[in-house]
Amino acid sequence: MKRLSAAIGYIAFLLFLAGCEKAPERVENYFVDFATVLKPASSITFQLDNQRTLIPKELKDYAGNNGQRVVLNYSPLNGDTVKINKVTDIFTGSIQTEGFPEKLIKDPVKIQSVWVGGDYLNMILEIEYHNVAHLIALLRDTSSSTIDLYFSHSTNNDPPGAPVKLYASFLLSSLRVQGSTTAVPFRLFINTSEGMRTFQLLLP
Repeated sequence: MKRLSAAIGYIAFLLFLAGCEKAPERVENYFVDFATVLKPASSITFQLDNQRTLIPKELKDYAGNNGQRVVLNYSPLNGDTVKINKVTDIFTGSIQTEGFPEKLIKDPVKIQSVWVGGDYLNMILEIEYHNVAHLIALLRDTSSSTIDLYFSHSTNNDPPGAPVKLYASFLLSSLRVQGSTTAVPFRLFINTSEGMRTFQLLLP
């Protein structure tokens, strides 16, 4: 009986020691946002769509181009200074006013998210990708009395593959009348496997 009690006491002691070991460190807070690269000189900063500018404490292995849109993974440090965890360039384009409808290609996509922010139409889509780059564009129907934009997507003869996310940002500032501060409504058309989707959106 004494041996059993001693064994139980020893096990309890080991459990106590295990409980006293240093707790694993908590994963630091981080955020993931769409942002625009600002590179007026040798240094790089990132502007979020709410116009806040983030200053990297240190930025390795990323050169960037001014105006490039990115998916930015960062952790806050002090004020606008942040630790950059990862920077991923995404497709950055603008509205094409020529080529509709003859250049419109409607290979379907799956829509995950579409929104307007920072003067950009931002999109997270899902495509089936194998090994050939797909082609995308944003075309305007200039014959329409309203502002109608069409998302063009071509598989570019890419063989069937696996679903992957496609990130894209299209600059919308050309929709504004120069000197006007009025919000601009527009329609966006995207072809999906369920048919053509229409979005009523607003450029603030």
